[in-house]
Amino acid sequence: MRKLVKEECLEAVALGGFGPAITGAASSVAVVLTQSWCPQWRWMRSYLERLAAREGPELAIFWVEYDREDFFEPFMAFKEEVLGNDQVPFVLYYRGGALARSSNFIDEGGFLRALALA
Repeated sequence: MRKLVKEECLEAVALGGFGPAITGAASSVAVVLTQSWCPQWRWMRSYLERLAAREGPELAIFWVEYDREDFFEPFMAFKEEVLGNDQVPFVLYYRGGALARSSNFIDEGGFLRALALA
């Protein structure tokens, strides 16, 4: 489980989405866009940290708490206006480098099913 860095987030804003370095990091990739205060994120993070032990060629998990970043406003605008979601946490699921689906808060079983890992 790796935190997205500023450059990766600003690249997504500029491109209108995440590039292949993120989306193709494994056969199944999850990108969690959230804010630190969100209680649902805290709950999700606990199971994601456990799932991080499974990371490798089949699974990669990325996250960013964008309210704690100096690019908060442009990133939030990208998330809400370009990606079309104003809720947190917001999860993008990629399979084979392509966006397969998205969700907001989701339990561990649903998360694994969204990535075709369950």
